[in-house]
Amino acid sequence: MPELPEVEAARAAIAENCIGKKIVKVIIADDDKVINGVSPSQFQSSLLGKTIVSVHRKGKNMWIRLDSPPFPSFQFGMAGAVYIKGVAVTKYKRSAVNDADEWPSKFSKFFIELNDGLEMSFTDKRRFAKVRLLDDPASVPPISELGPDALLEPMTEGEFNNSLSRKKIAIKTLLLDQNFISGIGNWIADEVLYQARIHPLQNASSLSGEDSARLLKCIKEVVQHAVEVDADSCLFPFDWLFHFRWGKKPGNVEGKKIDFISVGGRTSAYVPELQMLNEVQSTKAPAKPRKQAAKKTKDNDDNHNANTDENERGSEDSVGLQEEARTVKSKETKATRSSGRTTATMKRNSQERSDNGGKKVKRESFSTKSDDHSDSDADGGDGEQKGPLKGKAKKTEKQSRRNVS
Repeated sequence: MPELPEVEAARAAIAENCIGKKIVKVIIADDDKVINGVSPSQFQSSLLGKTIVSVHRKGKNMWIRLDSPPFPSFQFGMAGAVYIKGVAVTKYKRSAVNDADEWPSKFSKFFIELNDGLEMSFTDKRRFAKVRLLDDPASVPPISELGPDALLEPMTEGEFNNSLSRKKIAIKTLLLDQNFISGIGNWIADEVLYQARIHPLQNASSLSGEDSARLLKCIKEVVQHAVEVDADSCLFPFDWLFHFRWGKKPGNVEGKKIDFISVGGRTSAYVPELQMLNEVQSTKAPAKPRKQAAKKTKDNDDNHNANTDENERGSEDSVGLQEEARTVKSKETKATRSSGRTTATMKRNSQERSDNGGKKVKRESFSTKSDDHSDSDADGGDGEQKGPLKGKAKKTEKQSRRNVS
């Protein structure tokens, strides 16, 4: 999805080409999945005749300030992109629409024409973006809930290290959390972790002060360089992981093999030879829920640990919790049944040692206990059938005595 550099490139292009110009035509798509909370006609009438004053960005969100509210706000989602007719604007590599498509594109959700004839369009092929009309975009969600911007509001080393020390979650998952730092997406997270030589599943709280300082430095350098070249990946350093991470295809970077795992539900590229889990991680990581989990990928185990911690921040992985609950319940049931069988066996052995009624009584008692034990198993193996066992055993003993007399 478009990340901070791509959204910043769009913001800069609009600022350079559109500020001070009046909107004379508006076309808003009739798509309430993308156009959020306002009708196309209301959106259009709110913009017509307004002048563009400034363009702002925080994280992966952008908004255009006009000479009076309300203002259009853009959350780029998976494939949002800005086009200005006749102006080159860098797009996320999977967001671009074909240059041969009609203008405005059939994927256009927001289109404006300015008084000098310039035309601008916001497109979204996959319909995960959100276009809103807000009086003050920065003061309401989602923008108001974002963490510090990775470019405009960088943390100090002390702030960053202190924040990491309180997060018992995979570092890759944490970097993708827009409430922690806004603007970092999947490719930036992979890149900075690769350059800092940190495993994506490394527990954030286990990072040393040196690790966190190195990671923060990499975040600043990668983001700043990507912004300086307007997110044009052709101008990224040739040794960046970025050039080799796409499509989960086998590859190498600087002669080292690239591998792919899933972290926090996202595909993660890393270099195992250079990014290794350290010993602190292995000692501090939460215990795996069951032995059978060892047959699954290590990624799934750590995903569970990460999601468990995210539950404290209001974003638990309900699927993972349900699976763990089923596992725990299954183990408890097996343990209880085993306990029931052990109890029944001990009772049978005790009765055989104390019973003088002969072989016939032993066989009848064994048969009675076997039947009763089967019922107990069917009920969950709780082992609470002592009363019926004693009564049946006494009845059998009295019948034996009558036969003897």
